[in-house]
Amino acid sequence: MAKSFDVVVLGAGPGGYVAAIRASQLGKKVAIIEADKLGGVCLNRGCIPTKALLKSAHSVHEVADLKALGINVDLKGLDAGVAVKRANVIADNMSKGIAFLMKKNKIEVISGRGVFKSAKVIEVTGADGKKEEVSATNVIIATGAKYRSFPGLEHDGKRLLGAWEALKLEKLPKSIGIVGAGAIGMEFAYFWNAFGVEVHIFEMQPNLLPIEDTEVSKEVEKAYKKYGIKVSTGIEGVTAKNNGNDVTFTVKEAGKTTEYKFEMGLIAVGMTGNIENFGLEKAGVQTERGFIKVNDMYETTTKGIYAIGDVSGPPLLAHAASHEGVVAAEHLAGQHPHAIDKLNIAGCTYCQPQVASVGYTERALKEKGIEYKVGKAPFMANGKAVASNENTGFIKVLTGKYGELLGAHIVGTQATELIHEYVLFRTMEGIDEEIFATIHPHPTLGEFLGEAVLAAKGRALNL
Repeated sequence: MAKSFDVVVLGAGPGGYVAAIRASQLGKKVAIIEADKLGGVCLNRGCIPTKALLKSAHSVHEVADLKALGINVDLKGLDAGVAVKRANVIADNMSKGIAFLMKKNKIEVISGRGVFKSAKVIEVTGADGKKEEVSATNVIIATGAKYRSFPGLEHDGKRLLGAWEALKLEKLPKSIGIVGAGAIGMEFAYFWNAFGVEVHIFEMQPNLLPIEDTEVSKEVEKAYKKYGIKVSTGIEGVTAKNNGNDVTFTVKEAGKTTEYKFEMGLIAVGMTGNIENFGLEKAGVQTERGFIKVNDMYETTTKGIYAIGDVSGPPLLAHAASHEGVVAAEHLAGQHPHAIDKLNIAGCTYCQPQVASVGYTERALKEKGIEYKVGKAPFMANGKAVASNENTGFIKVLTGKYGELLGAHIVGTQATELIHEYVLFRTMEGIDEEIFATIHPHPTLGEFLGEAVLAAKGRALNL
């Protein structure tokens, strides 16, 4: 006889497990089905372990800068294997923390792969091949995403890697080519370069981090070139071939075809939803352009079935998935959550200098014909940044005619920690006068959040 639940969640990543917890808090009987480790890609093969690697990379640069602080030390060697093992141990330990949360919130964890038999029944196949059926009043699909590939840019897991294989790479190659200058490509480039790998990034768009504000992208590109990372942007096309002992990248640049050889290649050209082979058609759930089609409450085309996180489409961000999980759980429980404004979801890249942004880019405002003012506060004028020897980058804000924050862009140390104030500012629909009335502590990096908004008004006090 099938087990019966109010809510069954397919997938235990940052969207799925948060949705399960919120549904349980609202009095629902909840089960979560996971074929791999609790925590999903983010915790086990993405957000968390990569941040551990980036800490190691940043420490390499910090050691190099210590002499300027009056500390004379020698860097005796680098061991990428230790850094990679540490990253994976951290992920394993945090996955155990998710198991604790499931137990604490009385959520039944069912190990195996779930497949829809109908809109209300899911068949779960365990690792031992045994099958069981689970029925649910509501289902939340949180199956995440997988690598995208294109003709000539296929992952083989040997020399042409995706991010998940790259994360397990304990013995680093002497050289590596990276296709794609989004967050994944940029973060691995930073880590590998710090540990002595020759890195070359290829990007079809005019700038690195192409979805970011152009000025921010150029600032990061300048820093990467100082690190010795080679950059080819605005290329017309690229293919990658595993030759057995090395890989060949064939690149068309300015009408000319050039071949580059590397020991390995990373293909980081985006993700697409995990929508195949779990019976969506039997549940009547429709898809669109590689993702599950949802409304603003994340309900699919079948009533009572929701889809959240990467499988429901951009932005493919862990924090977006978690909040979408809350919205879905509250909606199915009869509450009335606010729809998510995707322009209020911050994007973060954790290389150095870090990048964080929310709202419109200046490029987008020009395209839309929206009136705006620009305020910039460079960290080289910030006392805390200069004293800390971390004065690269700037804060840039775009304000509207009523003083509203149209967009904010930070590049520099701790950018991903500083963006929160601007996210809250936009969420609360604040105006510049409210930031002017907020006393920011001194000396801090954060005081320049206010200074940038003052600059947009022509009222900067420290610039």
